[in-house]
Amino acid sequence: MKLPLKPPPFEELFAEVIQSGEYMELSQRFYGNVPKKYLHWDQLRHRQIPDGLTLRQWWHFIKVQRVAASKKVTLPDKQGNLFSYNMTESISQALHGIDMKSGGSIRIEDKNIGPHTRDRYLVRSLIEEAITSSQIEGASTTRLVAKNLIRTGRKPKDRSEEMILNNYRAMESIRELKNEPLTQELVFNIHEIITRETLDEPTAAGRFRRESEEIKVYSGGTEDTLVHVPPPASELPWRMKKMCEFANGEDGAGFIHPAIRSIVLHFWLAYDHPFFDGNGRTARALFYWSMLHHGYWLFEFISISEIILKGKTQYVKSFLYTETDGNDLNYFIIYHLRVIRRAIRALHDYIARRTGELRELESQVKSLALLNYRQRDIVGSALRHPNRDYTVRGHQTVHNVVYQTARTDLLELVELGLFEKRKRRRSWIFRPVAGLEEALGML
Repeated sequence: MKLPLKPPPFEELFAEVIQSGEYMELSQRFYGNVPKKYLHWDQLRHRQIPDGLTLRQWWHFIKVQRVAASKKVTLPDKQGNLFSYNMTESISQALHGIDMKSGGSIRIEDKNIGPHTRDRYLVRSLIEEAITSSQIEGASTTRLVAKNLIRTGRKPKDRSEEMILNNYRAMESIRELKNEPLTQELVFNIHEIITRETLDEPTAAGRFRRESEEIKVYSGGTEDTLVHVPPPASELPWRMKKMCEFANGEDGAGFIHPAIRSIVLHFWLAYDHPFFDGNGRTARALFYWSMLHHGYWLFEFISISEIILKGKTQYVKSFLYTETDGNDLNYFIIYHLRVIRRAIRALHDYIARRTGELRELESQVKSLALLNYRQRDIVGSALRHPNRDYTVRGHQTVHNVVYQTARTDLLELVELGLFEKRKRRRSWIFRPVAGLEEALGML
C-alpha cells in the first residue's frame, strides 16, 4: 500500500502564517470553513481549498484548533513524545451510543434475546471473532471449516486452524479474567494462549521479543510496504508497566472514557509490538478485556475483527495517520468507533434474522414444543441441513452446557426417532433421520 504523505511541520506553517501579516484575517476565513470530517493532511490536500486560504494555511488553523483541544495520554512514542486525542462532537455522540446500547445494568435477556438463546449468541460471537481475528493475521481456511473445527473440538490440521482455535480459547479466557486488573502476567498469559503451537520459535509464546528478534511491520498484500518499526526490545518491560497502569486507570491522567481507554490500549500494544508474533490478535483481545472490565457486557456478543477484515486497509491507515500526524490518536479512535457501531448493528441484524427463523420454524412444527429449547434448536438446524453431522462436544459448545446434558439431549432425540447415531472412530456421530418432518408429525 502507498504510505500517507506526512504533514508539513507545524512550526514551519506557523512561521509562514505570522510572516504573512494577515493572521487575524486568515483565522476568520478558516472559521467559516472548518472541515466536518477529521481529515489527515494526505486526505485534505485532495479537497476543495476554501477561498482566501492556501492548503498550508488551512491545515495550520486545523492543527491549531485540534492541539488546543487535545488531551495527552501516557503512551510515549519512540522519541518520548506523548500521544494525544481530543473529544470532537462526533466522538462524544458515538460514545453516548455505546453507553446507551452496551453498558449499565441492562442485559441482553430482553424481548429479542431470551435467556434460552443467550449462550448461542455468545458462542457465535466468540467463534466469529476467533476466525476473523486470525484471518486478519494471515490464517487461511474457510469459515465453514473453521466453525466445524470449534464446534466439534477436533484436533487442528495446520497452523491456520491452530490460530483460530487458540483465538477462541483466548476469548473464552478473557471472559473469565474480565474482573482482574491488567498485569504483565495476564498479558503474557493471553499471548501464550493465542500463539500456542503456531510459532516457528515455540519459546517466544508468552514472553517479550528479544533484541536478536528484529521486528518490522509490513502492510501485507501485493505492495508489502514497511509501515512501522516498534520500540527496541530493551524498553519493553517499562513500556508494558506503563501500559498496564494506563489500562487500570492508575496513570494519573484523570478521567478517560472507558471506551477511549480500551481503544487506546488496543493501539498501545500494537504500537509497542512487544512479542515476536501474535501482536495484532493480542491487541484486539486486550480491547475486549478492557471493554468487559468496564462493564460493557454487549462486547461478549459482537465481533470487531469481522468488520476490520472487510476493510483491512483502513485499519492499517488509521495507525499510519496517527503516527504521521504528531501522535494524534483521533484517527484510530474515530476508525475504531465506526467499527464498533457497525459491529453492534451486525449483531442486531443477526438477532432479527435469527428471531424470524425461529418464529417461522415454531409455526411450522408445533411438535417442537415437546422438546427442550436446545433440542428444538438442533432439530431446527437439522431441518435446514439434513445431511449435517452433530456431536455431543459440538452441541455442548454451542449451548454452553456440561457434557452430560448435551449427551442426554442427543440420546433423547434418538429415542424419539428423530436422530440416529453411529460410531466414528471413538466418538458418536448423530444425524437426523431421513424424513425428519414426517417423524416430527408422528410425535
